[in-house]
Formats: sequence, C-alpha cells, structure tokens
Amino acid sequence: MQYFQAVQQGKQRASKSQMKMFNVAGFGMLTLTTKKIDGKFFPVGEEEFTAVITSEEGHVAVIVDKDGYTKAQSKSVEKEEAITIFNKLKDSGMSEYPEKEIQIWSQTRPTIQNEA
Repeated sequence: MQYFQAVQQGKQRASKSQMKMFNVAGFGMLTLTTKKIDGKFFPVGEEEFTAVITSEEGHVAVIVDKDGYTKAQSKSVEKEEAITIFNKLKDSGMSEYPEKEIQIWSQTRPTIQNEA
C-alpha cells in the first residue's frame, strides 16, 4: 500500500474513533493515522480498544488498534477523570487494551488503568 493510501484509510478509521471519544468525553483528538511495520506504512487498524496513559500534562484516555497504535485521545485530565472516560468507553462496548504498552506519536507509553 502506498503511503498516501495508508493515510487516507487510516484517517477514516481514526476519525471514527475520534468521534466515539468525543461522544463520551466531550473532546476527542485524532492522533495516529498510520503505522510503520518493517519499513512499510499501513493504516491504523479498524479494531478499537481503550486504555489510560500518562502524558506530560496529566492523564489521557486513548483508543488504540490491536497493535496498540493510538487513534484518538481525550484531553489531559486528572487520573480519576481519565479512568471515568475509559469506563464509559468500556460501557459502550469497547474492550480494554490487553497489552501493557501503547504507541502514541513516536513514543511508547505504559497503560495505567489497572494501577491501584
């Protein structure tokens, strides 16, 4: 798949996730539309999982594909609010991301929704 095709298809998929985030959080930011695997570009996956991570400004709820590439995120909030958004996404039928790390922008971040 050419880069341009991956971006176009990924943007459609990520936009759907962004709207779901907007519906539960009142704000949704589009993050990644493509992922690079073995030097080739692919659109983010259609699958949707949710998790909570830390950011420089606080905590964010995220929607990721099966490989942990972030498609949409909430704004930075307190941990409790991020967990509330995460729970609303789960209540809407979205599964929790089962792995311990996600990919956002060019960074790998640990998921924290299950910390005590």
